[in-house]
Amino acid sequence: MRRVISAAATAAALTLAVAACGGDGGGTGTAPASSAAPAEIAGEITWWDTSDATTEAPAFKALVAEFHEKYPKINVNYVNVPFADARDKFKTAAPSGSGAPDVLRTDVGWVAEFASLGYLAPLDGTPAVDRPEEFLPTPAASGRFGGKTYGVPQVTDTIGLLYNRELLKKAGHDAPPATMAELKETALDVRSKTDADGIALNVDAYFLLPFIYGEGGDLVDAANKKITIASPRTVAGVKIVEDLIESGAAAKPALQDSYTNAETAFKEGKVAMIFNGPWSNADNLGGKVFKDDPDNFGVAPVPAGSVRSGSPVGGHDYTVYAGSKNLAAAYLFVQFMASAESQAEIAGELGLLPTRTTAYGMPAATANPKIAQWQKPMESAVERPWIPEAASLFQPLVEGYQKLAGGQATTEPMLEDVATAYEGILKGWSR
Repeated sequence: MRRVISAAATAAALTLAVAACGGDGGGTGTAPASSAAPAEIAGEITWWDTSDATTEAPAFKALVAEFHEKYPKINVNYVNVPFADARDKFKTAAPSGSGAPDVLRTDVGWVAEFASLGYLAPLDGTPAVDRPEEFLPTPAASGRFGGKTYGVPQVTDTIGLLYNRELLKKAGHDAPPATMAELKETALDVRSKTDADGIALNVDAYFLLPFIYGEGGDLVDAANKKITIASPRTVAGVKIVEDLIESGAAAKPALQDSYTNAETAFKEGKVAMIFNGPWSNADNLGGKVFKDDPDNFGVAPVPAGSVRSGSPVGGHDYTVYAGSKNLAAAYLFVQFMASAESQAEIAGELGLLPTRTTAYGMPAATANPKIAQWQKPMESAVERPWIPEAASLFQPLVEGYQKLAGGQATTEPMLEDVATAYEGILKGWSR
């Protein structure tokens, strides 16, 4: 029997949890709004949707169809752009004034960068920023830069520990590991007592953050403009990963397509645990070990290090291209897609977490029990620095992580190399 936490309790917990992370509530920047009545606004806009083309895009296409019904004079040219390509593709198209979309589904870590380059239209005072008091503070903060709003939160998320209940039980564990030490122990037990591996690692910089945060480390200290990627606490976090690999607790990591490899191994029952987010709910539940037994799919907070359990706040925002030739239609589209009703619909179908508190109480959202399962992981989510250079910090770290996972480097010298790379990205920052 599933135990479903009430939507009201989930919303309250998420509100308190994300509010505790902080957020920028200031800003006076505004953009001119159209004087035309919404029903009279006409024209065509292009939306780049960066969601997964197979498991998520159909739900967003359905929302676009609903928008067409409400605003028949506005045609939306829907384009699904692979997430891995979207940042560079937009940065190439935006300055040329040709080929950029009117609306982009933007990773929360890209908004400050795009805004600093002048590629985004400010949204304060437009229909796009509708009922802002309903938004959870940290997702809302991700869309602000220089005191202005450039992004409207679409979904929020974090990383949790996803686990196969049956495999853990076969290995002698009735509950998921709560600490990093227990994670290693549980993974080794799975390996020795079942025909599966313990944990599969995604060799990507973003998925290193729970280990780093758990030891009290971080990539940077934005408030003091310090590079902390090679600090003792960050080193301690990455050493946990190094030990998981060397001990055999983690399956031998795939250095290329590691996300797909880890995800496939998990949903096929070849590995008992992975770190992933709510965006993978639909994909996992379609896997052979969960399709007929969804209760076998467990979600827990990432195991705690010596300091805390911590995983990054992620998600996506709707942003509007500053060079759009139909801003009025773009603003209406963002308003519709980011509404509580639209968010609840997406939550119910895909298990993605809304950014509006009101969406959690709507029947469409409460119908999906996975929304409630992500309550605890969200409580330990850590706000990332919303700085223009944020997205650029991941590439040097993923290159270092690949060397570590491949046995070509150890933690300390690898992180020193990353810190040196950061000095070239963060001009004027200290170590």
